[in-house]
Amino acid sequence: MKLRELAHSRTGDKGNIANISVIAYRAEDYPVLVKNVTAERVKDYFSEIFEGEVVRYELPLLGAMNFVLYDALGGGVTRSLALDKHGKSLSSALLDMEIS
Repeated sequence: MKLRELAHSRTGDKGNIANISVIAYRAEDYPVLVKNVTAERVKDYFSEIFEGEVVRYELPLLGAMNFVLYDALGGGVTRSLALDKHGKSLSSALLDMEIS
């Protein structure tokens, strides 16, 4: 199943760092997210876009996780020549990840 079936997401960016939150729709699905959406899987999932470190922060009382992606935006919005280096679209991309 796609991650989007169990969670929604928000993304932000600051300089060359992006953060992606993954929030369970239902509290009972949070353990499934913790098990299946690891920092390693997120890094692998976005490996064609960046090679920086990914750190996961768990927020169990909110049923959420926050992923911080370092060196993720080609130097940042104002330094990159790419047309869209904002982190805003990363949340939609991550929700397309297959989980079990």
